[in-house]
Order: sequence, then structure tokens, then C-alpha cells
Amino acid sequence: MSSKLVVNSNINGQDVEFLIEPQQSLLEILRDAFGLTGTKEGCNDGNCGACSVLFDNRLVNACLVLGVEIEGRKVVTVEGLANINELHPVQEAFVVEDGLQCGYCTPGFIVSTKALLDQNPDPSDDEIRFWLAGNLCRCTGYDKIVKAVRHAARLMNEAR
Repeated sequence: MSSKLVVNSNINGQDVEFLIEPQQSLLEILRDAFGLTGTKEGCNDGNCGACSVLFDNRLVNACLVLGVEIEGRKVVTVEGLANINELHPVQEAFVVEDGLQCGYCTPGFIVSTKALLDQNPDPSDDEIRFWLAGNLCRCTGYDKIVKAVRHAARLMNEAR
């Protein structure tokens, strides 16, 4: 008798069905089963934000969610934000404002920024810094990241 479980979910707009071990994390599923390597493994204990994804439109650390928990649910990764022809406004803003350096933490910051701007389309700098406190970057001083979030807010507000 197999210990694997069948899970049905929607990942980045695609309905999927897959087999997993009960102890596998969402992070492992995204990276290993689906090749969605934009979701990074940093600390693997929920402290760095590198694995941030949207889970039913709620920001979560994929390393802390069991894969079985996404049964019947919707997950969006950084790869699911853009379409084939253009970047999402948050992604565009991070490029324009140089809100990245090595890029390892960038997908987590981008997903977190999307979640913030979905809830608060015009955040103050303090609100931005508070919201992004769960994402760690070892390369930047965060100022360019805050500028990128402000730029993304302008772009998204213009598109509304």
C-alpha cells in the first residue's frame, strides 16, 4: 500500500493533480514536482520569506505549508504573476528601480509586494517596511526595494 496521496489544486491558473508524500512541503512540491524554481528555499523555517507564495490570495511561506493542505485550493507563485507577453507591474517596478541585487530573495519580495498592494493600493513607506519585514535580503539596504514597491503601487493604480 502506497503512502502517497493524490492532491488536486490550481497552481498559477492551471488545474493540476499530483501524488505527494504526506510530509512534503508546498515548497518541495512547487520546486521539485512542478519546476517552479522562482520560489526559493532559504531558511526552510519561515523566517526569510524567500519562499513566499499566494495561497488562496493570502501571503504564506511555502516551506511552512504541507502539500496536502493545497487540496482544492489556489496557489500563485512569482511565475504566475506575469503573462507570456509582459511582466506584472510589480516585477516591472523591481527591474526599473533596481530593487534587487543577487536576486535570490527577489521572488519573495515580489509576491509579498503583490499581496500588500492587493490589500493596500497606496501604502506609506512605514507600511511597506512593516509588510515586508518577513522578507530578508542580505545584499541591499532595502531602500531600493521600498522605491520599487512605491513604483509598483503607481503602476497598478494607473491600470485601475
